[in-house]
Amino acid sequence: MPSLADLRREYSLNTLDEASVAQNPFEQFGKWFDEAGKSEVLEPNAMNLCTITEKGIPSSRIVLLKGVENAGFIFYTNHQSHKGVQLDTTPVCTLTFFWPELERQVRITGIASRVDEKTATAYFQSRPRDSQVSAWASPQSSVIASRKILEERFKEIEERYAGMTALPKPKQWGGYSVEPYSVEFWQGRKSRLHDRILYSKEESGWKISRLAP
Repeated sequence: MPSLADLRREYSLNTLDEASVAQNPFEQFGKWFDEAGKSEVLEPNAMNLCTITEKGIPSSRIVLLKGVENAGFIFYTNHQSHKGVQLDTTPVCTLTFFWPELERQVRITGIASRVDEKTATAYFQSRPRDSQVSAWASPQSSVIASRKILEERFKEIEERYAGMTALPKPKQWGGYSVEPYSVEFWQGRKSRLHDRILYSKEESGWKISRLAP
C-alpha cells in the first residue's frame, strides 16, 4: 500500500473568479454540469447527500440528481428510508458533487421538502420497469433476513403487475427538492491555492464572495 501522505496531484486545468461566474448559482451549476457531461464524467449527477439523524449525527450517502426545477435540486427515494425519515424530521441537508476529471466540486446547503405526488408519480412511471418493481419490492433501509426475501418479493411484484409498463407509485416512494441558501463552487488550482466562490442567499438576491482555500 502506498503512503497516503504521498498521494497528491497538482490541479491546473481551469480558474474561477467573481467576474466570470453567473449572477446566480443555478446558471453557474448548469454551465458546470453541461461541461461535466461533455467531458464524459462518470455519472455527473451523482452527489453526496448529507442529512442529520435524530441524535444530531451526520449521515451521508451517494444519490442521483434527477432535476433542477423551481429553484430546487431534486432527487427521489423511499420516504421510509433512513434519509427520508431524517429529511422529514430535520430538512436541512447538504449536497456535494465532485468531478475529478474537471478538478471541480460543488457544495449545496439548503432545506429539503417533498415534491408533489403528481410530479413524483410522473417520474416514477418514467423509470425502467425493473426499477419500478424494485421500489415496490424493497423496504429500503430495513433489516432483512436474506437476499432471497428481496428476490421473492421482486418476482411477486412482477407477476402482480404483469403486462403493465407503468406501475402505480408506492405510497412511500417520492422525491425531495432541496432549496439552497448557499452554494459553493470549488476549482482546483496549483499549490493548493484553490478558487472557491460562494453564493449566499439574501433578501435582495444572491451575494457572491470569494473564500480562502
